[in-house]
Amino acid sequence: MPPTLLLSRELPTLEYTSTPDRFDQTWEAPLSTLLGLGRAAGADFIEFFLERINYISCLAEDDTITSISPRLSTGAGVRVFRGVADCYVSTNDLSFAGLKAALEKGLSIMGLQLPNPNAYVPEINLELLRDYATAKGKDIWLSKCTSMQEMGEVLLHANAKLNLKANHVQSRRATYFRDWQEVLVAASDGTFARDVRLTQSVGYNLLCADGANRSSISKRLGSTSDPNFLHNWQYEADAEEVAQSAGKMLYADYVESGTYPIVMANSFGGVIFHEACGHLLETTQIELETTPFIDKKGEKIAHESLTAWDEGLSENAFGTIDMDDEGMPAQRTLLIEKGVLKNFLSDRAGSLRTGHPRTGSGRRQGYTFAAASRMRNTYIAPGDYSTEDLFASIDKGIYCKKMGGGSVGATGEFNFGVEEAYLIENGKLTKPLKGAILIGEAKEIMNKISMCSRDLELASGFCGSISGSVYVTVGQPHIKVDSITVGGR
Repeated sequence: MPPTLLLSRELPTLEYTSTPDRFDQTWEAPLSTLLGLGRAAGADFIEFFLERINYISCLAEDDTITSISPRLSTGAGVRVFRGVADCYVSTNDLSFAGLKAALEKGLSIMGLQLPNPNAYVPEINLELLRDYATAKGKDIWLSKCTSMQEMGEVLLHANAKLNLKANHVQSRRATYFRDWQEVLVAASDGTFARDVRLTQSVGYNLLCADGANRSSISKRLGSTSDPNFLHNWQYEADAEEVAQSAGKMLYADYVESGTYPIVMANSFGGVIFHEACGHLLETTQIELETTPFIDKKGEKIAHESLTAWDEGLSENAFGTIDMDDEGMPAQRTLLIEKGVLKNFLSDRAGSLRTGHPRTGSGRRQGYTFAAASRMRNTYIAPGDYSTEDLFASIDKGIYCKKMGGGSVGATGEFNFGVEEAYLIENGKLTKPLKGAILIGEAKEIMNKISMCSRDLELASGFCGSISGSVYVTVGQPHIKVDSITVGGR
């Protein structure tokens, strides 16, 4: 164990023995020394993020396993702040010398130099390790996961069941992945925290064709804390749902373009709020000055029927985390209350540069990315209406039952495809429609969500942004949008 105060010239001779296959308390000494070195060099704040990944994916196409893709990685990133400016350097060398070299590179980028040989380098006093993994029994998760052989067996059985349920099948795909991650965060403010994450997802994609008629329907499920997730997948029920939707859409009429009131289904329908509004409430957007809500905190930005949350606490939801990637415990953030903007989502850098408080939202794809303000479980809260009330309020409109893909501009302009839709006439669903594309702008559409039902459901999703791709939850109850542009034929 080194003395409390080191001289700069002594650092190259230091030797540490840290547990190589686990981020435990043995990492405190080398990291606290390196954090002290960074502070002694003049940095205002330094953070280390260490990560181990064990990932595998499996794809079944029709009756064949066509891809099994494993990936193992280990690495670390160091972030150096000087004032409000920062830089990020990553490495896959977790030796003391490797981490020190990454720190030195970060310091030099910020115009800082190592202290002179006779300068003192005090260790940073880190908190007692906050070990969420050990406290919650997560260390056994990886050993309890589905074997590679069972992955293939389950997906092939699932695809066979889909073939029995559907007609005019052109292609069937069943996919699964498991992403196991161990992380350790140590920072010069004393943060010292460890967690293990286990994210899994399984899904169907079905393409049917009959002459010139085509339909494509998909469904995906996700889990963050169940090693038996794939084994327990109720694929027969999901096959029935996907096959029925594909059958209805195969011969559906194309929607006529125009402006309509719509009812948007619960669950994955929340993807539009996530994309068109949620991103605009991240402090990264404030820093870039690309959000129309930059100075609207405390003001009305949506219909008074709309309340929305972002949180990391919902049990087993796809965006649930015990701590963010800056070591801050998960919490619940009220975004919009009865139409009034209450809070933004902020990471450390966002808080430093915008003044908005941190919300446990610093997230990243992996050690090669610096953390940024990102969503977790984001959803519109339940309202006071029944689903029947929403339909009854519409003489002619469209029910968007299943959303597809889309795109969103930097300031909230969006377009989203609808995989499964139905015409609403006099409050009733009549015929199926296909080809619908919802087109709008966040600051306008938020004021047109006039009714929310009570049936909130959540759905798993993937979100790409400045810090890479992260796992998120989207969600909402059934909602009514008074008018929106619908592209079609």
